[in-house]
Amino acid sequence: MIIDCHGHYTTTPPGVQAYRDQQKAELEKDPAFVGSKGSMNVSDDEIRESIETNQLKFQKERGADLSIFSPRASWMGHHIGNEHTSRFWTEHQNEIIRRVCDLFPENFAPVAQLPQSPGITPTKLIPELERTVNEMGFIGCNLSPDATGGHWTDVSLADKSWYPFYEKMCELDVPAMIHVSFCCNSSFYTTGSHYLAADTAAFDQFMHSDVFTDFPDLKIIIPHGGGAVPYHWGRYRGLAQDRDYPLLTEKVLKNIFFDTCVYHQAGIDLLLRVIPVDNILFASEMIGAVRGIDPESNHYYDDTKRYIDNADLSDEDRYKIFECNARKVYSRLKV
Repeated sequence: MIIDCHGHYTTTPPGVQAYRDQQKAELEKDPAFVGSKGSMNVSDDEIRESIETNQLKFQKERGADLSIFSPRASWMGHHIGNEHTSRFWTEHQNEIIRRVCDLFPENFAPVAQLPQSPGITPTKLIPELERTVNEMGFIGCNLSPDATGGHWTDVSLADKSWYPFYEKMCELDVPAMIHVSFCCNSSFYTTGSHYLAADTAAFDQFMHSDVFTDFPDLKIIIPHGGGAVPYHWGRYRGLAQDRDYPLLTEKVLKNIFFDTCVYHQAGIDLLLRVIPVDNILFASEMIGAVRGIDPESNHYYDDTKRYIDNADLSDEDRYKIFECNARKVYSRLKV
């Protein structure tokens, strides 16, 4: 089985955006607007069409079997409105992901958005994590290191205010994929500098902390191939050495995993040379940040299975990347 650990519902029916537009309209009139959860007008037929003509079509064409699926990352928009805005939006987003997985149970498994909002304590995220895992069968969550939309004014992921949330993650045995959302800071491009910088920053925050000492069972996925981390692995080894940290194999690699959302062969080859194969999960983020065809290969950039197929790997290592490691990290996945 080939498990793609990084998929987003980027092709949602119009009713999803209509709900969000209404939220934003109310906030323009009153930035402190609370309102109520309300309803989102999306039919099962609309969901089927949006999936069958997009993610499911590519999944079959490219040879994957199952996508671990979460709400559209750039639409999480944690910085928009207030904590009530984020909670209502997040609940609807997670509920529609559950509907996708109910309609296509053999092809998709659900991962939750969290109701993050600037300045709120991470303990307020726990109820939605419990709801989605215990009541809705979700197998993980997406965790943003920056809920401020690119201004980075909240505390680090190493801050102890996160500890109750990490404790709950370990109790539920669910991993978190690090993932920021839309960037409203004009100095950064959302899917370029902001995404990759956030991946790199999250790794660095964890490395310079005691989080994994205090939570040895915590599981974190750094997406997009780890941002700049594999390319600068020598720098991080050197920083750890200068500070008398344990080797990175002990300090972080028992807890941190990297995905294969790297959109060229040379990048994948570097990732495979630097990071142990046991820490790599197959992923494509298809119909995501990069949707075009690479003129050098005449294949879609995000058809990442081709890169793994072409890499110098043993059958055992390829199996680990395609399936085994995902089952280990997403231990609640039952397929």
